[in-house]
Amino acid sequence: MTFSSPEQGLGKGYHVQRILETHAHADHLTAASYLQARLSGTQTNKPAIGIGKRIGQVQTLFGHRYGVAQHEREGVFDKLFEDDEAFSIGNIQAIAIHLPGHTPDHLGYMIGDNVFCGDSLFHVDIGTARCDFPGGSASNLYRSGRRLLSLPGHVKIWTGHDYPPDGRTDPVPWTTVQDHRAHNKHLKDGIAEDEADGVGAQDVACAIEIGRPFMVNEEQAHELIIPCVNGNQPVRLFA
Repeated sequence: MTFSSPEQGLGKGYHVQRILETHAHADHLTAASYLQARLSGTQTNKPAIGIGKRIGQVQTLFGHRYGVAQHEREGVFDKLFEDDEAFSIGNIQAIAIHLPGHTPDHLGYMIGDNVFCGDSLFHVDIGTARCDFPGGSASNLYRSGRRLLSLPGHVKIWTGHDYPPDGRTDPVPWTTVQDHRAHNKHLKDGIAEDEADGVGAQDVACAIEIGRPFMVNEEQAHELIIPCVNGNQPVRLFA
């Protein structure tokens, strides 16, 4: 069940304990802090924001690139998951699965018979995510994908994006492990690692220039250039 605003979930009487991030990288800006603030104003406790422990590698890389001081990027997450750490959501048991390749910090979350895999696997007619971001690795992405496909066949894989190819118009929310093993264009049974190497970056179009986070207001956009004190490329925000 998904909602377009925190209020919709709260209207159902749900109490949000955790906000789970799968990864962070160059072309996405997270809304986790926004969600945390909105939820904190309407329920008794502040939901914890969790992410993998290797987020520090990504923070260091982009902190240096954009001149963000170390003290400004420390302590911004409430929980740093260890690889394959078990945790609970109410009475439900979950596991934070390390799935590197797209980014080095990438996690998936196995909750019951569901895996929320972020940008590791896409649907069977797309294959895998790209692996050409800083710290990405085609070999790690292949191994992470095959790790997911070693799960029981009935397990549902929920992906972070859907880019319907020609011939498919409807979005697909999830696909089973069994279907991936039979049909995933990059990782199905019988495809070796050297055959899959690099295909994700070729097949998934790059919508923006890597390393330039942005926000867009559709009605009117004004460019704000924030210079970097260390001489690296500036950040460009459109608002």
